[in-house]
Amino acid sequence: MLDKVDIRWIEETDSTQDEVRRHLSDYDNMSVIAALLQTAGRGQRGNKWHAKGGENLSFSMLLRFGEGGFPPLDVSDSFRITKAATLALVEYLGIKGIDSLIKWPNDIYVRNKKICGMLVENTLESGVITSSIVGIGLNVNQKDFPPQLVNPTSMAALTGESYNLRSELETLTACLASSFRRLLCDGDISTANQEYESLLYRKGSFHEYSVGQDGTRVEGKIIGVTQGGLLILENRKGELYQFAFKEISYII
Repeated sequence: MLDKVDIRWIEETDSTQDEVRRHLSDYDNMSVIAALLQTAGRGQRGNKWHAKGGENLSFSMLLRFGEGGFPPLDVSDSFRITKAATLALVEYLGIKGIDSLIKWPNDIYVRNKKICGMLVENTLESGVITSSIVGIGLNVNQKDFPPQLVNPTSMAALTGESYNLRSELETLTACLASSFRRLLCDGDISTANQEYESLLYRKGSFHEYSVGQDGTRVEGKIIGVTQGGLLILENRKGELYQFAFKEISYII
């Protein structure tokens, strides 16, 4: 049985991430703030998240650690949060008949198109995570996208169906809550690691990537991810390299 979480809808905000942060003391563990319109939604690498108001899911979930929340989580294990969230999104899309993959570290792709982005922002104290705000933007009913987005897709574009945002968010957040409990409470890490790596976009085949500040192009094969979330790439000589998030970019 999936968990049911507290969802608060608002008409408009600058960013659901900032909305949660402004009212951090008011929200319980796994509370969700969802907005019909974000005027300054944020994505990874400082990018702006583009989503047409009223057609997509833009929301943030607060995770608390310690009293009133999950067991304390060391910063070295912070990638568990990303694994739990991405696995939940793949599960949810599977329920809707959409097969998806995880583009490391936390985008969700259907074939070569992006359907979902995520931003995880942690608060630390003495090397321990005290709270985490997990922001998710999922393309649901939108079919027309800004030209600067090179490879977007949506649930509606893939299935031809139209979705009720409120009911879909209930299902999705239930998947998220169950996944967080599994990885942050039950400690089912080994199985989750295998699932995450089995779902990695482009795993096991050679592709070109852009590396470093100068954008040097390299060819490599994704073979996995370290416990701390570093991407492991193998070149054609069998040499292994590890990259942090901002050190490597996919060439789509």
